[in-house]
Amino acid sequence: MRRRKTPSLFSGDRWKAGGTIAALVAAVAVFIVMLQIEKSVLTEYEKGTVYVAAEKIPKGRLVTENDYSVYFREQETDISCIAASALRSPQQLAGLAAKFDIEPGVILTEEMFESLNEIWEQMEEPVIAGFKADDLYQVVGGTVRPGDRIHVYRVNEDKEAVLIWENVYVAEVFDQTGNRIESDNSNAAAQRINVYLDKADVAPFYAELAAGTLRVVKVCK
Repeated sequence: MRRRKTPSLFSGDRWKAGGTIAALVAAVAVFIVMLQIEKSVLTEYEKGTVYVAAEKIPKGRLVTENDYSVYFREQETDISCIAASALRSPQQLAGLAAKFDIEPGVILTEEMFESLNEIWEQMEEPVIAGFKADDLYQVVGGTVRPGDRIHVYRVNEDKEAVLIWENVYVAEVFDQTGNRIESDNSNAAAQRINVYLDKADVAPFYAELAAGTLRVVKVCK
């Protein structure tokens, strides 16, 4: 009776089986690496929602709910391009005013707007006071616009100008027909101007206007 020969540890079949297992392990490793790369790429190009200016937002324009569909539109962009201060909801814009003219397509951030609360907090009882250009000498040539800051001086009996109110915020400006003048309108002359004042300052303000002693200087930034 012939004795069956036991396969050697180094036989061809063993080598083939080992090669197949090694190839399988290598394939699994490559697959895992590819998944990690794909995950990294997808994360890098992950989309986020922001709000951009649908059209030019004029400096000093106070945002209300009625402005949402006019000035803003939703847009998706790469999350890596979104600043931490980017506005993600139109409700964040309510009660804010643009610090400068914002061009269409610009991603909106908190730094582009100022809250009127910051202005009101400096007053005990903020109110809007209006005056005509005729009440003040020249009124900076009619160039005052919404969002501007003005200094108001009193000219005393000795013809000396004394600073009375500093950095007064201009809320609205109108032409001679009563139409609102936006900040990007460089042609119309301001005829009626509304500003924020503390209620306690309103009486002396109008008294000085009536006396013709007030002068306005526009702050240039």
